[in-house]
Amino acid sequence: MNIIECLRVAIRGLSNNKMRTALTMLGIIIGVGVVILVVAIGQGATQQVTDTVNSLGTNLLTVFPGQTRLVSSAVSRTAATTSNSAMAQASNHLTLDDCKIIASQFKSGIDAVAPQVRSNVQIRYKGVDSTTNLQGVTPDYPYVNNVEVMKGRFFTEYEVDGDQKVCVIGTTILTKLTSNSNVELIGENLLVNRISFKVIGVMAPKGAGAWGQDQDDVILIPISTAMQRVMNKTRVDYMSIRCKTPAVMPLVTEQVSAYLRIHHHLQPPFPDNDDFQVRSQTELMQRQQSVTATMTSLLSAVAIISLVVGGIGIMNIMLVSVTERTREIGIRKAIGATPRDILLQFLIESAIISLLGGLIGIVLGVGGAYGLASVAGWKTIVDQTAVVAAVVVSAGVGLFFGIYPASKAAALNPIEALRYE
Repeated sequence: MNIIECLRVAIRGLSNNKMRTALTMLGIIIGVGVVILVVAIGQGATQQVTDTVNSLGTNLLTVFPGQTRLVSSAVSRTAATTSNSAMAQASNHLTLDDCKIIASQFKSGIDAVAPQVRSNVQIRYKGVDSTTNLQGVTPDYPYVNNVEVMKGRFFTEYEVDGDQKVCVIGTTILTKLTSNSNVELIGENLLVNRISFKVIGVMAPKGAGAWGQDQDDVILIPISTAMQRVMNKTRVDYMSIRCKTPAVMPLVTEQVSAYLRIHHHLQPPFPDNDDFQVRSQTELMQRQQSVTATMTSLLSAVAIISLVVGGIGIMNIMLVSVTERTREIGIRKAIGATPRDILLQFLIESAIISLLGGLIGIVLGVGGAYGLASVAGWKTIVDQTAVVAAVVVSAGVGLFFGIYPASKAAALNPIEALRYE
C-alpha cells in the first residue's frame, strides 16, 4: 500500500468520528494558539518598552527618592535606646534647590534638569467632571523628556516664579472633558481640585507608556504652583536629567550621587545608606524587558504543557481507535497489508490530527493577537519564528505520541484480530 492510499484510509477513519477527532485536536489547538498569542504579547511589550525609552532618549537619568537600607552606627546606638528596630526607613529629601544646584554645578555633563511632582486630581469643565494625572514641571520638561507642544505654548520661567495658574493639557483631557479631541480649549479655564487654571497649550500625543498607561491623560502646570497651591508638597517626587551624551552618564551619576550624599548628610556605607536612586533609561528598559521575558517564558511553559496534554490525548484516542478497529486491522492484514502499512496508516492519522489542530491554533493565536491590538489597544507582534515552530512542534507531538498506538496496531496477530469481538 502506497502513502496516498494510507492517507486516504486515514482521512476516512478520522471522518467517521468527527466529534472525537475535533475533541482530540482541542488540546493542540489551545496549546499552539496560546503559545503564539503569548509570544506576540511579549514581543509587543518588549518593543513598546524599547520605543518608549528611545522616544525619551538613551541619555536620560532619573533620580528617585529612595530608602536607606542601613543607618550609621551613631544613629543606630541612639535609636536602640528608644526602639529595637533600627531598620531602613523611607525618606524623600529631594528639593527644588537640589535640582537647581545640580543643573548649575555639573554643566559639563548635564544639558538640563527637570524636577517633577505628581498627583491624581479631579478636573471640571462646563459641568463635566473627570480625574487625571497632574504633574508639576518646569519649562525644561519638554526638552528633557523629548516631547512637543502641538498647539499653543508651554509655560515660561516667569510663570513658574510667579506661581501662575496656567496649564498645558494632554489630548486625552480633550476627549474626557468635551468628547471631541478637536475642540479648542486654549484660552479656556478649567478647574483642578476646584482651582481655576487657564489652558495655554496642548501636548503632542505620546500614546501608551512602557506599562500601558495613557501618557496623554495628563495636565502639566508650573511646579511651584503645584507644590504650593495644589499638592502642598515641599519635596519633588523625582528629577529627570538629560546628559549631553550617553558616554558621560556614568560620570554624571557619580557627581549627582556625591552631591546628594553630602547635602543630605548621609553616612557610609554607600550605596546601602543612600536615600535616593539614580536610574538610567537603558537600565529601566533592561529591567522591564527582563520582567516581560520572564512572564512570557512562564506563560509559554504553561502553553507547552497544554501541548503535551494534547499529545497524551492523541495517544489515548489512538489507542481507543486501535481497539475499536481490531477486526478491520485483521481483515487488512489477511488480504495482504504489511505491518508497515498499518504503522504508516495510524501515524498519518495522528499526524493529521495534530497538524490540523496546529493550523487551527495558529489561526486563533494570530487572530487573537490582532484582536487584542485593535480592540484592547495592546501592542502585539506576531513572530513568524513562533508560527513556524508551532507548526513543527504540533506535527512532532502527533508523531511522537502516535508511535505507540501505531506500533501496537502493526504488531497485532491477524488471526487473533479476526477473532476479536
